[in-house]
Amino acid sequence: MFRLKSAFYNQGRRLYSSTSYGHLSARKQSFIAQSGIYPVGFRASGVAALIKKNKNKDVALVVSDLPCAGAAVFTTNKFQAAPVLVSKETLAQNDDGLYAVVTNSGCANAVTGAQGIVDAKKMRTVVDELVKHPLSALTMSTGVIGQNLPMDKIESGIRDAFAKLSAEHEGGWMSAAEAFMTTDTFPKLRSGEFDLQGAKFRMAGIAKGAGMIHPNMATLLGFMVTDAYVKPDLLQKALKYAVDRSFNSISIDGDMSTNDTISVLANGGSDVRIESEGADYEAFRDRLTAFAADLAQLVVRDGEGATKFVTLHIKGAETFESAKKAASHISTSMLVKSALYGQDANWGRICASLGHSGVDVDPSLVSVTFVPSDGSERLKLMVKGEPEQVDEARASEILKMEDLNIEVDLGLGQSETKFWTCDLSHEYVSINADYRS
Repeated sequence: MFRLKSAFYNQGRRLYSSTSYGHLSARKQSFIAQSGIYPVGFRASGVAALIKKNKNKDVALVVSDLPCAGAAVFTTNKFQAAPVLVSKETLAQNDDGLYAVVTNSGCANAVTGAQGIVDAKKMRTVVDELVKHPLSALTMSTGVIGQNLPMDKIESGIRDAFAKLSAEHEGGWMSAAEAFMTTDTFPKLRSGEFDLQGAKFRMAGIAKGAGMIHPNMATLLGFMVTDAYVKPDLLQKALKYAVDRSFNSISIDGDMSTNDTISVLANGGSDVRIESEGADYEAFRDRLTAFAADLAQLVVRDGEGATKFVTLHIKGAETFESAKKAASHISTSMLVKSALYGQDANWGRICASLGHSGVDVDPSLVSVTFVPSDGSERLKLMVKGEPEQVDEARASEILKMEDLNIEVDLGLGQSETKFWTCDLSHEYVSINADYRS
């Protein structure tokens, strides 16, 4: 389905060229959706408006034929980008009559002053005109900070994208996913169909992100849509729960963007309706959480310069919050991440990071284990504060695997969490040293 063409290079990283991904490893290619089952009433598209120097797709539009309930979580960075501020305003005035999400890549429209707000509102206004409803769209932008949007290209791109909307995988959803990409090497698109209330509903989602990724709300850009109907307050509650256990549980480099936004639209195109809390709400919430986690993990798998996908499983914590805090701290340790890149079983760095994470820890109760992704025997590194006689050859075998699971048991309680991160390579420095070049 994806033909090999000449590839573009950017910021020291080999990027996509149109729909060519043949230069990627077979494993990375396996994460690219080949087909999909998409929510009723939604259409998508992605076009090249020539915002990016490499002329790749850079304007994405997803539109519903029906009014949608909407919810979102946004960056807590003090330098909040104009599209973040405008989307907050949109949701405050209209959380049950949205029709679209419009996104551009190549320019973040962040730290752009009053003009940035004008431009973000203009993106929304253009969509309003096309769908014939006011306050119809959430806006998202990604790319270089401190530059104004080329609004002539943006407006033309939105109109072009609207004319090309499609409910199909190719030309519709996949094109939209490609238009989200900046330093990403592959589009991050997921969809599925699920059972609830004796009926079926569908979800689809797109995310982007490869660097400047660390949780403190939701990290990067992403959105999900569903043809279930969920009341706006319940949708917001479900999204917050899901984000805490997905996009808020990933880290690549410990940095948080000015533009981070995760949103969800629910248009009621199916027979599934969630209008009160209870078993059905919890079932929907948990499905949304699992779906968001799948998307979030794709971001880590495409981490800038990453060679390893690491699942950090914190067990035996007193609370979910303390488990999360410990996981977040370990995942951002440059020493831990460097050791993983070097395939060095220097597990003492994990303990050292845990010890200054701010979480109450009893060193005599802590256990650390490498869990191979191929299902082979686990390698215990420390058991209840006592170091094991580590088989270095076995440790080296495990660390050569692309996927690695690290289990840290605090021995204090019953709470746990999973957190996804990656290693730190030479390529990460090269990519970000040359980002604007």
